[in-house]
Amino acid sequence: MKHKKIALLVAHSVAGSLNLALAEHYAETARTAGHTVEILWLDQLTFDPILHQGYHQQQPLEPDLLAAQQTIQWADHLVFVYPVWWGSVPAVLKGFLDRVFLPGFAFCYQQGKAFPVQLLKGRTAQLLVTTDTPPWFFRWFYRAPAIHQMKKTTLELCGVRPVKVLLMGPVKNSTDQQRQKWLQRVAAFAKRA
Repeated sequence: MKHKKIALLVAHSVAGSLNLALAEHYAETARTAGHTVEILWLDQLTFDPILHQGYHQQQPLEPDLLAAQQTIQWADHLVFVYPVWWGSVPAVLKGFLDRVFLPGFAFCYQQGKAFPVQLLKGRTAQLLVTTDTPPWFFRWFYRAPAIHQMKKTTLELCGVRPVKVLLMGPVKNSTDQQRQKWLQRVAAFAKRA
């Protein structure tokens, strides 16, 4: 097994939350398997999540975002841990993507071409996603927008492949036994990083 450099990006690290437990368990299991793990607690970074001028004007990156870009460039495997809120990713994750996955870093437009050059090629990813909606319902009836956005229109667009997904839910009213099963599945995911 190849030992990997893993960037673990966590969008919801509130004490006692399932997302925090999943992230910590993933990191511990991956390190035990010999991988190197750097954790980015997105909800603890200091940055303006709004890309005020779009790509029309360069917006200087805050120190935390510059460091995050360095971590992503260092990593050969990206792991995103986040809950589904209103069918999408939490605002802090969306703001992070808007500010960090910029032209010249994650992709590069080509004159006369419909699709950009993918600048994050060579990396793989895993998404650890929690939801209060039953996973089958979220996939088949809602079409899993929080996963599609991350997998297809963000990571794969930038060249990150493959992107594996572990969707866990419903979290609300879940039992300790169910949460332990999710932690076991996360550990298995970490071993296959």
